[in-house]
Amino acid sequence: MATTQPPLRDGIFPRLLIRRELERVESSIRAQIHAFDPAVEPYVGYICDTPGKRIRPALSILVGGACGGVSVDHIKLGVIVELIHMATLVHDDIIDGAETRRMEPTANAKWGNSLSVLLGDALFSHALTLATDFDSIDICRRVGRAARDVCQGEIIQTQRRFDLTFTKEDYFKVIGMKTGALFAIATGIAATLSGLDEESAERLHAYGMKLGTAYQIYDDCLDLVGSEDRVGKTLRTDLLKGKLTLPILNLLETASESQRIKLNRRILNQEPLDLPVLLGIAEYAGAVESAVDTALRLIDECRDALDLLAPSPYRNALDQIGGYLAGLLQQCRK
Repeated sequence: MATTQPPLRDGIFPRLLIRRELERVESSIRAQIHAFDPAVEPYVGYICDTPGKRIRPALSILVGGACGGVSVDHIKLGVIVELIHMATLVHDDIIDGAETRRMEPTANAKWGNSLSVLLGDALFSHALTLATDFDSIDICRRVGRAARDVCQGEIIQTQRRFDLTFTKEDYFKVIGMKTGALFAIATGIAATLSGLDEESAERLHAYGMKLGTAYQIYDDCLDLVGSEDRVGKTLRTDLLKGKLTLPILNLLETASESQRIKLNRRILNQEPLDLPVLLGIAEYAGAVESAVDTALRLIDECRDALDLLAPSPYRNALDQIGGYLAGLLQQCRK
């Protein structure tokens, strides 16, 4: 099991270590705005100029550094994966009816759903166009497959709202597609770009998949227990839209029979699973804690996969990301 690292002080990854590389990613993302028609540029610019954590580009850069050095291709991969991620956020906000993200109005809140759908599509297609710049058709194929998986995961989740037959197995399949896939190509393709053999690249792909899955579980817990003022985005959308996330699935397993019947009735009638209803169920806190424990186990597993890398500040940073996420998860218990 990986040893516990001290918490990071300035976000989910050590910015000072990769500050210059992240600045190159930011510059490149902003440069993509000018690839669009002048009439479209302002809309793309609004999305690209919105600050984000840039977790996925950071993972690509850190894996590159841990495997011998960060190349232009690692920067390019970070840009591509981040553009795909931005596109998914635009579409997610439309689906969830979210009005704010990172303390700013969402695209759909500013311009409506119709334009925002097309804006997300434009970002998706542009990211896939950039992926064709890689010399390897396999890398281009892997990027395209991940983008497809993200969309499929969102379709399945939307299709299965208020669905009592939705299982934990279904849940992990969906979040592996919609979140894990992009984390996984950020680390797995970065390893391939560094010249690692297939087995090693697959292990780092698995690191990203498990880290991304744990991150989505954290996000799902945060939707229940977080504060909008602190998080900077619209919360409780999962409850209102009938998304059966891991805490809710845990609750359906552990609640008393009478409470489970009431919950099932609300789900079948497509009534919102609002927070006051959940707080009135004794098993609710335990359901959230169990979800946190699941995510913590995934973090331990993904950190163990880093054993293949030689000691370096970059490897330490990859390990610390897991430690930092574990700390965020622990806060969801409160």
